[in-house]
Amino acid sequence: MDSLTQIVLGASVGEVIAGKKLGNKAMMWGAIAGTIPDLDVLANPLLDMVQQLSFHRSITHSFLFAIVMSPVLGWLLQRLYKKYDAGTWRWTYLFFFGFVTHILLDACTTWGTQLFWPFSNYGVAFYNIFVIDPLYTLPFLGFTVAAAFYNRLSSKRRVLNYTGLAISTSYLLLSFVFKGKANTVFEQNFSEQNIKYDSYISKPTPLNTVFWSVTAKTDEGFYNGFYSLADESSNIELEYEPQQQELIKPYLGHPKLTRLLELTKGYYTVEEAPDKGIYINDLRFGKFDGWREDGGGYVFVYHVWQDGPGQLQFKEINNRPKIDSNYLTAYWNRIKGNK
Repeated sequence: MDSLTQIVLGASVGEVIAGKKLGNKAMMWGAIAGTIPDLDVLANPLLDMVQQLSFHRSITHSFLFAIVMSPVLGWLLQRLYKKYDAGTWRWTYLFFFGFVTHILLDACTTWGTQLFWPFSNYGVAFYNIFVIDPLYTLPFLGFTVAAAFYNRLSSKRRVLNYTGLAISTSYLLLSFVFKGKANTVFEQNFSEQNIKYDSYISKPTPLNTVFWSVTAKTDEGFYNGFYSLADESSNIELEYEPQQQELIKPYLGHPKLTRLLELTKGYYTVEEAPDKGIYINDLRFGKFDGWREDGGGYVFVYHVWQDGPGQLQFKEINNRPKIDSNYLTAYWNRIKGNK
């Protein structure tokens, strides 16, 4: 999730663990705990593109990191704030739950999280919430900020904080319900249109949990479609795209390419680049405006080309649509079920 959301979640968790002892310092250090896992991006200047993609949400987003680092940081903070007598274990719990709630929330997004690093580098992803969702964050932020204005021993402070946690958690659980409803419609359309698929990924479109997209994997390609819970009809127009895996064969065998394909979980298509090499489209994220008839390019595209015998070069291409009032109006109308 975005940084603001993780800060709010960490602050609220810090308040639950140590608010009575530390007051707003518990929120502050909880917010810091909620931020620490995302500091893995500081290593980006030292890594190439594939290494960056692989390192992101790995070490600092693992259960092992939470287990090892929490007591270390707890020990340090207990010595920094001796006068509060919060206890090493209370500080340890603050960091542990700050880390764990962060990585579990990240696992709800499309990118996924390497929860079991170093034993597995698989990105666990539940695909139930977009990386930025105002309905999750803003109410949560309001209640947490309001709680901070009350005395650490005030019952109103605890009620406000727990209310924010309850609302945000309920919304997160509701997203799974909405996902289930969308999946039912997707599977119904696969059956009615005689589409035999190996697996599929469904995920919410940006900033909401009402409008969903799906990508179904077949032997030779993928079917993509969209459905809003507000749609009057459950009939979905599924667009087929061949994988064109034959285009990638000359490049196979390179370890970084192997890792890149692992990151896509097999959800990729290949096309020839206009100048040299190939483009690998990461279908997990789809197209920003794929719901439009003239939808643009994929969100994440990886340009791969040969640079000498056995040498491959990689470059990430991010496609962004032109966001203006007309685009936002059309998007809002589509969320509301107006095709």
